[in-house]
Amino acid sequence: MNRICVYCGSNFGDRKSYLETAQALGTVMAERGITLVYGGGNVGLMGAVADTVLGAGGQVIGVIPQALVDKEVAHTGLSDLRVVSSMHERKALMAELSDAFIALPGGLGTLEEFCEIATWTQLGFHTKACGLLNVDGFYNGLLTFLDHATQEKFIRPAHRGIVLADTDPAALIDKLAKFEVPVVQKWIARGEQ
Repeated sequence: MNRICVYCGSNFGDRKSYLETAQALGTVMAERGITLVYGGGNVGLMGAVADTVLGAGGQVIGVIPQALVDKEVAHTGLSDLRVVSSMHERKALMAELSDAFIALPGGLGTLEEFCEIATWTQLGFHTKACGLLNVDGFYNGLLTFLDHATQEKFIRPAHRGIVLADTDPAALIDKLAKFEVPVVQKWIARGEQ
């Protein structure tokens, strides 16, 4: 694993632990020589994880739409800042550049990006691991939902394992490195319930 895409909030959230964990993740990535790929912002947890990777001597690739550059939220001190024309282009390029994905705490954008990339793994569009850094139980509700959707037969049990989770950045990266995509021969049969 050479590059990990990190999705996270453009705010810091209400707990000090969110920032501390973002910084811990950045430190572990830099120590392991893993390049950070992220949304290119200089604010919130996004800016914190990027600053930590850079401060520890690591490499950072930011991908940001021109509209956000115009709002002056682009991080200008990155190793590599790529400006794109749309959010769709941003997400596609981040996926292409990355070997795995981690979501730190965040809001709707974080959830949307993470769920889309996990769906791409489920559909076989790529074979990249997806993990939630579950800081202080932040993602407990989402993990419970995924278990419930599996129990209710909206997610196959083999696919439930696509979304990994841990509370420790180093342990989560280790899980991502060991991930093997589940093989499901047939997505769904007509009339299957």
